[in-house]
Amino acid sequence: MMTVYPDTAYPDLALLIDGEWRRTAASLPVLNPSDGSTLGALPVAGAGEIAAAIAAAERGFTLWRSTPPAERARILLRAAALLRERADAIAHASTLEQGKPLAQSLPEVLRAAGLFEWDANEALRLYGRVVPAEPGMRHLVLREPVGIVAAFSPWNFPVSSPARKIAGALAAGCAIILKPSEETPAGSIQMAQALIDAGLPAGVLNLLYGEPARISEALIAHPSVRMVHFTGSVPVGKHLAALAGAHMKPAVMELGGHAPVIVCASSDAQALGAGAAVMKTRNAGQICISPTRWIVHDSLYEAFVAAAAERAASLRMGSGLDPATEIGPLANARRVDAVDALVADARACGARILAGGERPVGKGCFYPVTVIADIPRDARVLHEEPFGPLVLIQRFSDLDEAIAMANSLPFGLAAYAFTDSAAEADRLIDGIECGNLSINHYVASLPETPFGGVKDSGYGREGAIEGLQAYTVVKNVSFKAR
Repeated sequence: MMTVYPDTAYPDLALLIDGEWRRTAASLPVLNPSDGSTLGALPVAGAGEIAAAIAAAERGFTLWRSTPPAERARILLRAAALLRERADAIAHASTLEQGKPLAQSLPEVLRAAGLFEWDANEALRLYGRVVPAEPGMRHLVLREPVGIVAAFSPWNFPVSSPARKIAGALAAGCAIILKPSEETPAGSIQMAQALIDAGLPAGVLNLLYGEPARISEALIAHPSVRMVHFTGSVPVGKHLAALAGAHMKPAVMELGGHAPVIVCASSDAQALGAGAAVMKTRNAGQICISPTRWIVHDSLYEAFVAAAAERAASLRMGSGLDPATEIGPLANARRVDAVDALVADARACGARILAGGERPVGKGCFYPVTVIADIPRDARVLHEEPFGPLVLIQRFSDLDEAIAMANSLPFGLAAYAFTDSAAEADRLIDGIECGNLSINHYVASLPETPFGGVKDSGYGREGAIEGLQAYTVVKNVSFKAR
């Protein structure tokens, strides 16, 4: 049993194996990106812990797959209620380890609870079908849980990303071994405790932390693991997809993006320009679906650029625990270095830096919202996912040109567009290559809608019925009466 902490404390860190919290001799420090302080010591799983987690999941799956869907739903709904009750404590821990303001961490926890609720209820409607047949014959199409799932979640959404994987797998009747990010472990631990308190049997959910390559290679290769579910970078995703393919394991890959935003001539340049700067405060731009490349009509371009720069310059950086903070730190020093290098390259290529663009003096992994306009096509920032608070602005004169610019990269996760023309909207819907297109707003994902990418942004879907079905296999049964 984990210790219950007040809302202002950081939780104990441990592995979860077969319903027990375990610690090991080896550990990794978890750091606060606002000031570099150490929050806790995270136990590291070795070969013994990995083997124990797999054995526990084997036992857990045998029990859980035969648990009635209504009982599985009851446990998930109870866990969702506990997440809501404990939301302040979970959000506080998330802000400490990831950096985002509390005003963003708290909705993430509530969103995770909503994911649990949606999957719990949809589990009661995970239907098969009866295929018409001749007299005396029955053809049944059944959906069965795929088995043990090896899942990997990133550091940028340490509560909602694990929730997507845990909720979908459990609702479908699978057991799951989850390896969350070692940099942001608390959310998964707190979520697992909520599930334990809700009555989840031992072994159905297991948490491992440690050396990512060691854990992923061991899990994917093991014959008892039947599915791989990964959210993260394109290079790592391609590596894990190759491992899954080598062992004939189905996989869902939710990978990186470089989301375009087409701003048509009928749009409000002032409002959307200012809004572009504000959008990059969300998780400091560290979101795979973050709007990044604003492709703005010539007639609006200068007004849009000016509004974005003015709003960006006014944004307040600081600790996520400060209610006045609008943008918190980046998650780690690596991200600061990567973002700063992209800005330096854009500047060297001749782009205009209209706001931000310099590391602030002092401790912490901070970087301001940076507005970059007139960007040459060969600048790295137009080809590499920035994953940071960069507003990149390009211009277009013809909608076909804008669509071609939006589709010019190998990414295809999210895209956005703003127009008051139904005809333009229709062309955008048909023309943009992506898994998620939002027109006249910036919401790309809901529990009830499928989420995922095309091209290098991955394959398979999370969320909605498509996401739940991903955790199942189809069995066709033909029965002839005698």
